[in-house]
Amino acid sequence: MEANYSANSIQVLKGLEAVRKRPGMYIGTTGLDGLHHLVYEVVDNAIDEAFAGHCTTIDVVLEKNDIVRVVDNGRGIPVDLHPEEKVSALELVMTKLHAGGKFDKNSYKVSGGLHGVGVSVVNALSTWCEVTVHQKGKTYFQRYKTGIAEAEVRENGTTNVRGTVVRFAADPTIFESTVYSFDVLANRLRELAFLNKGLVITLSDERLSTPKMHEFKFEGGLREFVEYLNKNKLVLHKDPIYFCATRDEVEVEVGIQYNDTFNESMFCFVNGINTREGGTHLVGFKSALTRILNEYLKKSKFGKKLDDTLSGDDVREGLTAVLSVKVPNPQFEGQTKTKLGNTEVKGIVDTLCNDQFTLFFETHPEVIDKLIEKSVLAAKARIAARQARDLTRRKSALESSGLPGKLADCSEKDPSKCEIYIVEGDSAGGSAKGGRDRTIQAILPLWGKMMNVEKTRIDKVIGNDKLNPIIQSLGCGIGVDFDLSKLRYHKVIIMADADVDGSHIRTLLLTFFYRYMTELLLKGHVYLAMPPLYKIVIDKKIQYAYDDTEKDRIMKESGKDPEKVQIQRYKGLGEMNPEQLWDTTMDPQRRNIMRIHMDDAVEAESVFTTLMGEQVEPRRQFIEENALSVSNLDV
Repeated sequence: MEANYSANSIQVLKGLEAVRKRPGMYIGTTGLDGLHHLVYEVVDNAIDEAFAGHCTTIDVVLEKNDIVRVVDNGRGIPVDLHPEEKVSALELVMTKLHAGGKFDKNSYKVSGGLHGVGVSVVNALSTWCEVTVHQKGKTYFQRYKTGIAEAEVRENGTTNVRGTVVRFAADPTIFESTVYSFDVLANRLRELAFLNKGLVITLSDERLSTPKMHEFKFEGGLREFVEYLNKNKLVLHKDPIYFCATRDEVEVEVGIQYNDTFNESMFCFVNGINTREGGTHLVGFKSALTRILNEYLKKSKFGKKLDDTLSGDDVREGLTAVLSVKVPNPQFEGQTKTKLGNTEVKGIVDTLCNDQFTLFFETHPEVIDKLIEKSVLAAKARIAARQARDLTRRKSALESSGLPGKLADCSEKDPSKCEIYIVEGDSAGGSAKGGRDRTIQAILPLWGKMMNVEKTRIDKVIGNDKLNPIIQSLGCGIGVDFDLSKLRYHKVIIMADADVDGSHIRTLLLTFFYRYMTELLLKGHVYLAMPPLYKIVIDKKIQYAYDDTEKDRIMKESGKDPEKVQIQRYKGLGEMNPEQLWDTTMDPQRRNIMRIHMDDAVEAESVFTTLMGEQVEPRRQFIEENALSVSNLDV
């Protein structure tokens, strides 16, 4: 029988019901990213007050039971009656979508907000939320339950301070977890402090038996940001190149500094929003930098050593740069605001960068000479890499498949259904080939010592006999030639022994993916296999434990005399026969695999540089600071 579809079938979700019904539409996910997004939304309101020149301090506090408190000394959310809605402006901001001062350019010339959904979404997704406003010598208060005001805004005292205090408890029935990460919040707040020079942001954790607090304040702005990013690298010029200038109401702030690595670290922001996919502001910056270095190349002693012009990649080798623009009417591409679309911003950034960089280089000839020399070496490496690629392609054309001989491919041709196991060692590779599902699982054994790409230019990477099989197998190219649409397997699973050597292999592979196939990590295609550490036999029944905690639990639940239990600690994957490897590590129905994702590009850059770079002292310091946190170390 056909259901009756009429006007009665049309639902109208009132107030903030829509947010609670479909939270993912407003904050992206109900996982940890979405949980932390609640904090960012409240903080971004305070940041907008700072942009407007009305706020100098922001305090974020993690109270016990994961209650969040955000305090700022801005003007305070207005509390007077709205002329049309006839309710307090505070209640309007907290309970209505698309209500706020950001739509009025007289209130905020420039504003951010990660998705622009507003503090009302935070209110909707909280079990309870309360707001205290200090304004004009008086204090006002209102409390909400799942986004609904419990009573009208009330005046409840006098005050000699100003600002807004927002306290909320995320709803555990909506979020997968309501436990905040201090480090995740610290990284974002540090970033915001760099982008707003002079602004003081504190993060306190009162959940601990001994509370801790970090303060972020950077008078140098992006100059200090670049120095922070380069702190573990050998720089080519001591002082960053920095400027802040305005044209046609668009403020452009730039900090750049070159180092001796072969990698580019570029971060760009619009109104405090990290535009990970770039946009017109980034295009303007890149075109100006490339043009200027090519102009200086013609006049330099290095011009005759290169039968080519410098490409964008050549001039950005070893570059650490932060670009921040403040745009009155930003036009973003997509809901997530990761790419700027304003066409006029390209010309503004290009012109300002051209003028400022030219001025700097004219007065610092020793710096431009170092940059030209490095760029020319990068260009020669690029040409050598192109020749190596062409040679590889010619070889592939002569071979039947163009795939490495050690690859045991799968029969399925749909990449979304396919997975490749990159396996440490031939013996483990043999077991994996024998135990796999040949339809969807490909096996690529690795052998010998792998290259640390952090210390190597791309021409050496392309010609490396250990990395070439990986590049060929995945099929999507590397570096500037990388094309995610050509990826042959949507799950790239690293399977190495659970020991120090295995950890080293995993780290080297992740470094390679991070530097030359970054999108694999950004799009969530890289996984770590989680083989068991122990095989436990109790009364002829075999069980597997993936860590010591699980082993102890199995032993305790069995109630058996430990002397009558047979425990085997696996030293490597090669000790498992094909059936065991399938049962424990490769069967999609039973295995444990860990997806690698990259939430914080700044922190990722710092960690890879520290652990895999040339400088020894930062690595020693990292080990000393984190040694006591190691929970599983083979000796």
